[in-house]
Amino acid sequence: MIVYGRQPVRELLAAGRRPVERIWATRNVAEEFPGAEVTDGDEIARRAESDAHQGVCALTAGYPYVGAHELLRGDASLVVALDEVQDPQNLGAIARTAEVAGATGLVVPERRSAEVTPAACKASAGAVEHLRIARVRNLADFLGEAKEAGLWCYGADAAGRPYDQVDYAGGVVLVLGAEGKGLRPRVAKACDELVGLPVKGRIASLNVSAAAAALLYGILQEKSRS
Repeated sequence: MIVYGRQPVRELLAAGRRPVERIWATRNVAEEFPGAEVTDGDEIARRAESDAHQGVCALTAGYPYVGAHELLRGDASLVVALDEVQDPQNLGAIARTAEVAGATGLVVPERRSAEVTPAACKASAGAVEHLRIARVRNLADFLGEAKEAGLWCYGADAAGRPYDQVDYAGGVVLVLGAEGKGLRPRVAKACDELVGLPVKGRIASLNVSAAAAALLYGILQEKSRS
């Protein structure tokens, strides 16, 4: 896999979870990355398949997904689960928020969902290198396993209970639905409760990555009060 952009490549190197085989950088950027091969921006854009490379890209191994069971250990787990979110930009943005907020990890379905691609790495500003991400065959089944492990599962839904009226003590799984469609019925049914953000304007809902940020920090705030 190619990882591109200054911060994503920095975090790739800092995390040390994936071997880095080669780094290419433009002359004005190369000093930030010892051992980088100096080349021009066109060559980097060709390798990255993007013009948003910021003068550097690296060749590394495929993304090291973890087993979902690894995210269910501990009474204070805070897991984010995405129900068929398909935009890699949204996946990356949510991963960045989850990592900064101290989430235990992120779960995505194996099918009809965005994967950790170079674009997702860039959108996450390298957060995917530190955050544990798992892929599961069936998200509703995973939520069942999470409940058996003692975690509470809360699905994001505009019609749900106000998010700030919920006690988030203990382990929590926050489930967010796909762009435009929201949670699938079976996934919503597998949640312990649906929670929503207040809607004061004329637009019915937030982008999924914005909703993830608001709810994650809302959950952290409510946890700090308990």
